[in-house]
Amino acid sequence: MKNISELRWDPLLGEWVLVSNLRTFRPWLPSTACPFCPGSPETGQGWKALILKNKFPMLSEEPPSPSRHVFYKTDLAEGACFVVVETPEHSLDDLSDLPINHITYVLELIKDKAIEASTRSYAKYFLWFRNKGVEIGVSLTHPHSQIYVTPFIPVKIEREIDNSRRYYERVGKCIHCEIISQELMEWVRVIYKDEGWVAFTPFYARWPFEVHIYPLRHVSLLTELNRSDLAGLSKALKTVLCGLKNVFKKKPMPYVFVLHQSPLNEALPYYHLHVEIYGMGMDEDKLKHAAGMELGGGNFTYDSTPELNALTLRKTVGECLKE
Repeated sequence: MKNISELRWDPLLGEWVLVSNLRTFRPWLPSTACPFCPGSPETGQGWKALILKNKFPMLSEEPPSPSRHVFYKTDLAEGACFVVVETPEHSLDDLSDLPINHITYVLELIKDKAIEASTRSYAKYFLWFRNKGVEIGVSLTHPHSQIYVTPFIPVKIEREIDNSRRYYERVGKCIHCEIISQELMEWVRVIYKDEGWVAFTPFYARWPFEVHIYPLRHVSLLTELNRSDLAGLSKALKTVLCGLKNVFKKKPMPYVFVLHQSPLNEALPYYHLHVEIYGMGMDEDKLKHAAGMELGGGNFTYDSTPELNALTLRKTVGECLKE
């Protein structure tokens, strides 16, 4: 089969769609040996965490020539895709099961990869994300996350940056810093806070147990965080994800988290680095799905209130802090 890997432009929404038939060959919950466990051909032995090139990437540094169309626009799928193998221990359920110093080590590896990516001529954005739960399509259960280095700014983040810039030009302040101040003042949606980081369910949450984690000081790039900052983020991630895991008794919460930051090499005064976590469980046996209104209309519905779910999550996070 011909290798097809390209960007296709949606002229109606004004955004890129990533297309690759390589993705159809990736392993799906294999019953044989796990490719991320120690001793596999990809990983070898004697490591705490690894960043590997994705064998089934959407983007690559040597992409094939894109197809040509008489009407539609295409472009090279130039970039890079990596898998962050977070631990040698296959049986761990979640990132929150790792010690804080181990999570910090993983974050340092990711920061180093961001520094490396910032030297690539094609690289405009560095997106780190994690998918948790077979319910949302995770194909390998060994604890891992992913990195996409893209030749464009992902459309959701581009929209955030544009609106943040407009607010800054109108008011002279970072809207993210303003949101943090408002959440701390009201406190009703705050999930976790320490001396350097705060986590809260946003007033405008879309997912049932959505949480955003922010540094209290204005930082817009992962590469601006020092070791102490990374340790603080590690503790915040561990605590919030532990809380999500324990909201329901039958099984852990499926979630997606994504690091939102400025474009590579652009420390913006109006955009604030943060992690967005989308906890997708509505109750013990029901997931929130993006359906007609969300997929077709583009606007989310919320079947409760963020304040009520923040209260529930704050209780489970509090139990995690006692452990």
